[in-house]
Amino acid sequence: MLHPSYSDLIKVANSEVEPGEANVVNSRYSIVMAIAKRARQIIDGDEPLVYAAVDKPLSIAVEELNKGEIKILSEEEHE
Repeated sequence: MLHPSYSDLIKVANSEVEPGEANVVNSRYSIVMAIAKRARQIIDGDEPLVYAAVDKPLSIAVEELNKGEIKILSEEEHE
C-alpha cells in the first residue's frame, strides 16, 4: 500500500485550487505520471527538495508532493 494514499496525494495536489475552478488532478493516473516525471528528474541529477529516509527517487518524489514542495500544473498553467 502506498503511504500516503492516492486520495491524500490528490488532496495535496488540489489544495491550491480556488472554489469554482477545475481540479488539477482528478485521477490516480495523473498522480502516478507526475511522480514518475519528478523521479526521472531526480535520477537525471536534480537535487531532492526534501529529506527522505529512503534514497529511492520514487519515494523522494512522493514525499516532495506530499509536503507540497512540488506542484502539478494544469494544462493551462503549463502553456
